[in-house]
Amino acid sequence: MADYEGKAAVTDVTSGSMIFEPIIEDGVFRFDCSANDRNAAYPSISFINSKDRDTPIMSHKIPSYIPNFECLLGQQIVKLELPVGTSLYGTGEVSGQLERTGKRVFTWNTDAWGYGSGTTSLYQSHPWVLAVLPTGEALGILADTTRRCEIDTRKESMIQFVAPSSYPVITFGPFPSPQAVLISLSHAIGTVFMPPKWSLGYHQCRWSYDSDKKVQEITGTFREKGIPCDVVWMDIDYMDGFRCFTFDKERFPDPKSLVKGLNQNGFKAIWMLDPGIKLEDGYFVYDSGSKNDVWISKADGRPFVGEVWPGPCVFPDYTQAKVRSWWSNLVKDFTVNGVDGIWNDMNEPAVFKTLTKTMPESNIHKGDDELGGCQVHSHYHNVYGMLMARSTFDGMKLGSEKNRPFVLTRAGFIGSQRYAATWTGDNLSTWEHLHMSISMVLQLGLSGQPLSGPDIGGFAGNATPRLFGRWMGIGSMFPFCRGHSELDTIDHEPWSFGKECEEVCRLALKRRYRLIPHIYSLFYMAHTMGTPVASPTFFADPKDPSLRKLENSFLLGPLLVYSSTLPGQGMDTLQCTLPKGIWLSFDFDDSHPDLPALYLQGGTIIPVGPPHQHVGESNIFDDLTLVVALDEHGKAKGVLYEDDGDGYEFMKGGFLLTHYVAELQSSIVTVKVSKTEGSWKRPQRRLHVQLLLGGGAMVDTWGKDGEVLQILMPSEQEVVKLVSTSEKQYRSRLENAKAIPDVDVTSAHKGIELSRTPVELKGGDWVVKVVPWIGGRIISMMHLPSGTQWLHSRVEVNGYEEYSGTEYRSAGCTEEYNVTERNLEHAGEQESLLLEGDIGGGLILQRQIYVAKNDPKVFRIDSSIIARKVGAGSGGFSRLVCLRVHPMFTLLHPTESYVSFTAIDGSKHEIWPESEEQFYEGNLLPNGEWMLIDKCLGLGLLNRFDVSQVYKCLIHWGTGTVNLELWSEDRPVSKQSPLRIAHEYEVVTIP
Repeated sequence: MADYEGKAAVTDVTSGSMIFEPIIEDGVFRFDCSANDRNAAYPSISFINSKDRDTPIMSHKIPSYIPNFECLLGQQIVKLELPVGTSLYGTGEVSGQLERTGKRVFTWNTDAWGYGSGTTSLYQSHPWVLAVLPTGEALGILADTTRRCEIDTRKESMIQFVAPSSYPVITFGPFPSPQAVLISLSHAIGTVFMPPKWSLGYHQCRWSYDSDKKVQEITGTFREKGIPCDVVWMDIDYMDGFRCFTFDKERFPDPKSLVKGLNQNGFKAIWMLDPGIKLEDGYFVYDSGSKNDVWISKADGRPFVGEVWPGPCVFPDYTQAKVRSWWSNLVKDFTVNGVDGIWNDMNEPAVFKTLTKTMPESNIHKGDDELGGCQVHSHYHNVYGMLMARSTFDGMKLGSEKNRPFVLTRAGFIGSQRYAATWTGDNLSTWEHLHMSISMVLQLGLSGQPLSGPDIGGFAGNATPRLFGRWMGIGSMFPFCRGHSELDTIDHEPWSFGKECEEVCRLALKRRYRLIPHIYSLFYMAHTMGTPVASPTFFADPKDPSLRKLENSFLLGPLLVYSSTLPGQGMDTLQCTLPKGIWLSFDFDDSHPDLPALYLQGGTIIPVGPPHQHVGESNIFDDLTLVVALDEHGKAKGVLYEDDGDGYEFMKGGFLLTHYVAELQSSIVTVKVSKTEGSWKRPQRRLHVQLLLGGGAMVDTWGKDGEVLQILMPSEQEVVKLVSTSEKQYRSRLENAKAIPDVDVTSAHKGIELSRTPVELKGGDWVVKVVPWIGGRIISMMHLPSGTQWLHSRVEVNGYEEYSGTEYRSAGCTEEYNVTERNLEHAGEQESLLLEGDIGGGLILQRQIYVAKNDPKVFRIDSSIIARKVGAGSGGFSRLVCLRVHPMFTLLHPTESYVSFTAIDGSKHEIWPESEEQFYEGNLLPNGEWMLIDKCLGLGLLNRFDVSQVYKCLIHWGTGTVNLELWSEDRPVSKQSPLRIAHEYEVVTIP
């Protein structure tokens, strides 16, 4: 081990106020527990230059807020208390609500397929919180550690980080606005790479377009149907047996010719590369890597071998410069095949058939000294994906000096935006995930990553036509815009859901392409200044607390995008909450109930182009439109950034940045160029100015770009008429629009329909979600005081299930249940839900779920198998049945979790994951209770039950999960002798 490891935990003070020094610029401070800790800190991987974090500057400012720390059992706990009324954001790639008060997450990059709103570790790690103070000022705080870190924002106006000792904390601000904090953050961690312009078009992806013929069919259909699209993606099946840097010779015999044809048709091609390299002598990547000693090793020094798609795999150690160079050269050679972009997937790194879903934390990385030296995997786990993306980015630059790289990464760390875009992972085709996608994109932007988006339509499961159309309407406004879906789901291309949905998708994407001049300008600002591309609505007025929790609208610069994320509510029935000031609505005569409403902030101008089929069709000689919204003083301003759309000439001044201004004087609005930057000459093109009046009404004029244009402002009476006419036309378009049918997926479709809304029970300490239509399953058990979601589930599988037999997934777990009784918490009564499912043979599986008002800490389930229509010919007795309670719990810390109980005979048991599967019965049965304990959280999930009803207990450890099953006896039932198991859950604190 390098010296760094010995320096990590030298804290000689156990608690107190942290010491500080100013760094980077005025208002930025580094905090440490002690001077010794400051000297012993690991190098920063989040900073562009680690020395910037370690070098103090001269400054007369002192911090407004000083964190306190406590060092306990090898953990450094940092707390920052802020004024009451502070709103908390950031924390990177996280699901659930936008404002983070009440939430706790852990930075530990995890393959989180089918995640939910309560999942606490996703694919990326951003140990960062953006706090917006009651005054509208903002403060950012970064825990600069690569290790697993708890970010606890459960207490109002309080931020707490917990990670292995020791690490510095950096604060940015308070500054006048949240945007100012993000600009300052970018001076530390860098800005987003300047994306090639084509990457801002629509991307079509699927697991998988499994042949060159299928790829050509898909791209051809886009052009035939006039639906804009720029990029087609190749998932893992293009490879020869999942071997990276290879092509299947039968399905993709000539990738270079395929891509040449795609490029001629206006398409770019992006290909997947995973880190898992097949362990196979004779495979050139494996042979080369072994020769150059590039693999991550086990503690004993031998290469670590883990199972992924190709089977047994080894993994490059990207913490070494020589390994990054080795990978970059492989990428360089790979680009010769016509590779326009690269998709890095599975790079958490994900490993199959393991409890933790990743490699052992004891694996060894021989890291460069500037990254932290030789360390165990737990030190580098969270930056593995970022370092892979960096290597891929560098390889693409080597492959072509004339083209900007485009890399998409699933795993990342704060600072990853320097090398790659990202997406929000393997989401679900549900309305909940559509709603969450807005907050997730915004949260990444508030954490320094502006180039992100979800899988439009949802990755897992089948979208309905209305869900897909609505998602495309919103998704077409996200910075990164890609549709993607999983193997064995129905087709999810824009034309797959009927003509009505197809038309909505066409309108949505044409709208996006018209706005690309504006979006590209925003990315130039993001690249040069560190500003976000998509930001929360409250950025328009950070002082207004009523805006801080809005989750169905967002800003693209001064453009407000407002949409409904509810299945039964379109824009024709939605009342929009707008920030204070002037906000003028407009559209492109394309309004539809399933498309967002657009509003432009008073005092601003945005550039708009024609609706091309792909970005390559556009050029600087196209007609340019400026949409103008005057402020209360009759003024407006805006910018347009233009360059070649690719390459690096812009870094040498090869661009045109135009500042436009508009001003009203004596009923005349004058629009002109106020300033230009860059060496490009202004192209000869027509300029169309549209002056918004409100209600979608406008007046316009045409002229030549660069010249002064003037518009006669209508009289107040004329404006009233124009607005009234425009509003009538808008309502008429909404009323006459062909609605997308609100239908479920038909039985002919593959997979399971996920887009119904779960039933939610709220009572005491618990929020529980139930899906009656699939086995009456519980898919979420959220414990509010601890902020923990205990169940491992997605809508159609896992979670809490019950079976009627000893065989796995017997009757009861998939049938549609009826909600026979629903009691809401009222006047001291309990909140409860009674479900019944017909399991055949005259049998009913009945389940009551409730939280009693007099015992709010406990969540109870009372289940029975009842004989309701058992015939007399059977003597009134049913078939042989067994009531089998089958919950699957998620393990946030798999290596630190175990099950504890005392058996009937008094023996004590601690069952750890290594035991895999164990039955307990007779005197070894738990004596009425057992507990799932997470040592890291200091919490236990206590499950109490009636021993007289339970015949045996089963513990089964899976990959990051555990089943704690209760089994009744196995016997027939009659009307007089049902089977029953009554049990309850409570979360307790473990000392």
